Amino acid sequence: MFSVVLPGRPCLTNSTPIQGDPNSPATNFVFTFPAWPKFSHIVVFLLPGVTLPPGAAAAVYIQFSTGATPTPNPQDFRFLGAIADEKPSAIFRVNDPVRRRTEAEEEDEMLDEGAPPSPNVNMTVTLGISIEPAQSVAAKLATLKSQSQSMELAKTVDVQQRPNISTRLLAQRIIGNAFNFLSSFATSDGREEVVPLKSFRDWWTKFERRIDTDPGFLEREGSG
Repeated sequence: MFSVVLPGRPCLTNSTPIQGDPNSPATNFVFTFPAWPKFSHIVVFLLPGVTLPPGAAAAVYIQFSTGATPTPNPQDFRFLGAIADEKPSAIFRVNDPVRRRTEAEEEDEMLDEGAPPSPNVNMTVTLGISIEPAQSVAAKLATLKSQSQSMELAKTVDVQQRPNISTRLLAQRIIGNAFNFLSSFATSDGREEVVPLKSFRDWWTKFERRIDTDPGFLEREGSG
């Protein structure tokens, strides 16, 4: 009934139905896939020609666990959103499934080009899709929207409370961050040290990603 797409990976169409009553059609389905390579968005859609039962919607949940064959635990699933006949596809943003990394660990990841962060190498993602009454799904969507608004408000307050730092100091920290990353790629041509342009592009990509996940890291004392 459903398909799942993660950018850069093959399209997933083989879900596993979780049968409750053997005499009734399955209403719960799961997709299981590795958490690595990292991803930040998931696309879920109804396959062409598929319609849901009248008055129903498909709620989408996600669970992260360690191990290749995890056992889905309803307690561990987090609600992402929903699709329905009138909205047969949706893109869901997914936060990093591993614990929040410290600043030092973030720096290590930026310096370790191409290496996967060890915490989610062996992590498995279970995406659950449950056909539920539309009213129940609508209530969950309202709660999710409220939580999102609260988080955005908290971020706004955090930005307002951040200490003001000079443009010069901010520039020094950006340059220091770039220097720390690029210095490990420097080679000598006999006269001076040179850095491949690709290394700069890699630094910029990782720097932008860190800004997206932690906008205030440069403003904290000791960042560089």
